[in-house]
Amino acid sequence: MMSRQALTLWGLLACLAAQAAVAAVLEVTVVDAAGTPLADAAVYATPVTPAEPKGRTATVEQLDREFIPYVSVVQVGTSVAFPNRDAIMHHVYSFSPAKPFEIKLYTGKAPTEIVFDKPGVVTLGCNIHDWMVAYVLVVATPHFGKAEANGAVRIRDLPAGAYEIRAWHPQQRAAVAMYPMTLDAAGTHRAAFVVDAAPRKAKFKAPLDRLKY
Repeated sequence: MMSRQALTLWGLLACLAAQAAVAAVLEVTVVDAAGTPLADAAVYATPVTPAEPKGRTATVEQLDREFIPYVSVVQVGTSVAFPNRDAIMHHVYSFSPAKPFEIKLYTGKAPTEIVFDKPGVVTLGCNIHDWMVAYVLVVATPHFGKAEANGAVRIRDLPAGAYEIRAWHPQQRAAVAMYPMTLDAAGTHRAAFVVDAAPRKAKFKAPLDRLKY
């Protein structure tokens, strides 16, 4: 006869196995209006039954006088660090309604992390270097991904259920229609988005002067 501890462990393993059995994978392709793969497009799957925010962390670096990555996707409640890897100072800010903030001149580790507590698009800038721009998309779901150069996004471990799939890109000319999808079994599910996005234009970047910011 099994002990109580053994039965409890068996029950836990069975529960985890059942959850894994219904976890799905979502593969999404994102292209622009000309059919060209669209890098840096964010894709996120919001369950019709809302997911609880979790204490997550993320990082947006400043390196070679640029923000890295150019696009970040985070869940509501995520704390984001902004380390300055350059030998000169940066002054990070956002005027976006979803998260206005300011981290004044610093190098190395930022004096504070920023908690992104509302969904929306947050545009980042540097008060010293005008060409430095990046974006943080804050979403109310833990299920998201970002397209690489081939326009492909892969989101794993999606529990069974109904979802609203959305795509977003910082250069899009108009909002992209939502794609409803029900994931009712394990396996790979596929979707595709066409995003009418303007090409990303390179901004003038002044020569480095280590005697200045």
